[in-house]
Amino acid sequence: MDIFSQILDQANNILWTYVLVAMLISCAIWFTLRCKGVQLTMLRDIPTLFRNCTHERQEEYAERISSFQAFAISIASRVGTGNLAGVAVAIAMGGPGAVFWMWLIAFLGAGSAFVESTLAQLFKIKGEDSFIGGPAYYMSIGLKKPWMGAIFSVLLIFTFGFAFNSVQSNTICQAFEEAYDISPSYMGTVLTLITVAIIFGGIQSIARVSSIIVPFMALGYIALALTIIAMNITEIPAVLQLIFSHAFGWEQGLAGGVGAAIQQGIRRGLYSNEAGMGSAPNVAATADVSHPVKQGKVQAISVFSDTLIICSCTAFIILASGVDYTGKVNGIKLTQMALCQQIGSWGNSVVAIAIFFFAYSSVLGNYYYGEANIRFLSQKTWVLTAYRFVVAAMVLFGAVANLHLVWNLADFFMGLMTICNLIAIVLLGKYAFRLLEDYRAQKRQGITNPSFSKEKMPDIANDLQCW
Repeated sequence: MDIFSQILDQANNILWTYVLVAMLISCAIWFTLRCKGVQLTMLRDIPTLFRNCTHERQEEYAERISSFQAFAISIASRVGTGNLAGVAVAIAMGGPGAVFWMWLIAFLGAGSAFVESTLAQLFKIKGEDSFIGGPAYYMSIGLKKPWMGAIFSVLLIFTFGFAFNSVQSNTICQAFEEAYDISPSYMGTVLTLITVAIIFGGIQSIARVSSIIVPFMALGYIALALTIIAMNITEIPAVLQLIFSHAFGWEQGLAGGVGAAIQQGIRRGLYSNEAGMGSAPNVAATADVSHPVKQGKVQAISVFSDTLIICSCTAFIILASGVDYTGKVNGIKLTQMALCQQIGSWGNSVVAIAIFFFAYSSVLGNYYYGEANIRFLSQKTWVLTAYRFVVAAMVLFGAVANLHLVWNLADFFMGLMTICNLIAIVLLGKYAFRLLEDYRAQKRQGITNPSFSKEKMPDIANDLQCW
């Protein structure tokens, strides 16, 4: 196992140092410029974006997935261990400067998130009980490359269904062991049984649970963080100075200086907000909206919600607490130490409960991403059933696995699927740009609820099943 971990370490260093940093930043800048800063202009549309405006030509399902439910499922996946444990890992391994690079990749990455989710809406198809889509579908239908869609599907299944769910389970069990001295194997068994009960209920069950858990957990954690920030308001300027000085190498010496800050900030930022990774489009496609751009904007908002708000809360808690963040304690236990420093010994329990809701909702969101791609590869019922049991097994495995190993597995598969998706959305981005211009043109005409039909894109109309 040590040799396997060393191989993964080397592969991830090459992947994240020489390939993904350049691809993510260049693509994000290109989409931001080409979409004329859609991540800023979209903010004025927030009050109306979550209205479930269905298109008159779309088939009506007994229980449609609303724009907000799709948003909640994607947030459920985004808001998890990356926000509590991932931020701690980034600071411990890359120094405080990693936080700045998390912010930057979130701001720029919102442009990539907009493009990929808009494309998922455009090329979605009709499933049995909801719309289905995502990168595998826009690669197969839009690029006419089913083989590329199949490769992406396999990578996503391994990344989200298996590796990421192991990370979520590992973090939950560590937090409960630290807070309540509960054995990881026992906690893992309980978590696995709860997971099985919900995932066998399908997308409707996951949507209902996520739409309840997500607002509760996010608002509760933000309220706690704001309280702690208010208690340490005089320390905030020093915390910001610490972040910026280490981000640009003004103060070197922490985990390799600015290089480590950039790598860890982008790696953990991507793990947290998933912008450009190709995960959120799988659920963005299920939403029943009148124009693809609407869900593209909603998914871009979720990137902001995840990193610029919730990740920042964790970063300020750790950096304002005065705890040693130089790597002696890592992961969720560092966040727990910081909270204990701020609010006393019951901080362990607060983090344990928060991480349970955060990470468990991520397990559900991650599972659905895998299910959508299982359905792309095969329509056989036994294949989906087998996938569900393997997901449950990986949740149990993550409970007792080594922290370093599960994060390395997650990083490796995440990197490969991100490269695959970025290539696809760069090639298909022209359709998202056209859709955005159509949406903006309708807004300029005074149309408050823009709509889209495939007749507006005659060159690909035959490929569009749902418009």
